[in-house]
Amino acid sequence: MPDAGDVLIDGARVNDVPPHQRRVGMVFQHYALFPHRTVAQNVAFGLRMQGTPKLDIARRVADALALVQLPAYGDRYPRQLSGGEQQRIALARALITRPAVLLLDEPLGALDKKLRDHMKIELKRLQREIGITTIYVTHDQEEALTMSDRIAVMHRGRVEQVATPRELYEAPATAFVASFIGNINLLAGHAVGRGVVECAGAKVAATGHAVDGAPVRVALRPERVRLDPAESLDTVLAATVGHVVYQGETVRYILTTETGLELQALELGEVRFSAGARVRAGWSASDARILEERP
Repeated sequence: MPDAGDVLIDGARVNDVPPHQRRVGMVFQHYALFPHRTVAQNVAFGLRMQGTPKLDIARRVADALALVQLPAYGDRYPRQLSGGEQQRIALARALITRPAVLLLDEPLGALDKKLRDHMKIELKRLQREIGITTIYVTHDQEEALTMSDRIAVMHRGRVEQVATPRELYEAPATAFVASFIGNINLLAGHAVGRGVVECAGAKVAATGHAVDGAPVRVALRPERVRLDPAESLDTVLAATVGHVVYQGETVRYILTTETGLELQALELGEVRFSAGARVRAGWSASDARILEERP
């Protein structure tokens, strides 16, 4: 039971409705397939519990297996399937009862990275194909950005922000959201004027405002920090490269400014600077965001 309020599905209150009558499909992190049942028997389980006629069960099982692109797997057992195949069977079992809402509890957590990346695309395809409202719980920020149309970021039982993936990334409402979604510089300081923050003795420009003297954070994505910029920017700081992290497509630089401010910068392409190099790090005010400190 919820601590407060109501749970509505298609406008109907379901607080007092038994779980098996709520028209909710569930996919668990570890799939929870019955090891002693075949794939077809696993997928048919919900229909059998509903008393669906056998002929209808056979037809709907075939349709569900075709939907997850495993039409010939009905006679196999879970132990004969890969992790990705087991996940698809768990999904087919959840969808076959035609639920109003589909709940996915970290469904890709047990898969390796390559398979996770593949299954993200597959899950998104399926979700769009069946058009069912889906609630997807994950601690993986990249997964959330990839899979979602709308994201709710929770912290200590409180919803910090609800927004589209792009809004969360570009305009986080709190320091927690900023740090949780993607890599970011969070520069501690205090407001000294509209759009100006003093951080470790350096005045930096950012979007937003706070009461003068109020403790704030400046949220700045590493890819928005430009090194030795050719154009004029709102903030330019002298810095020294401390570490260079080569990541294939990207290069991450760990910087320390003359006043002791630590920054990360991310660039595409080749390594341009080595550790110990002196650089200028700059950004536009529109690329940084002022966030007030919250208790």
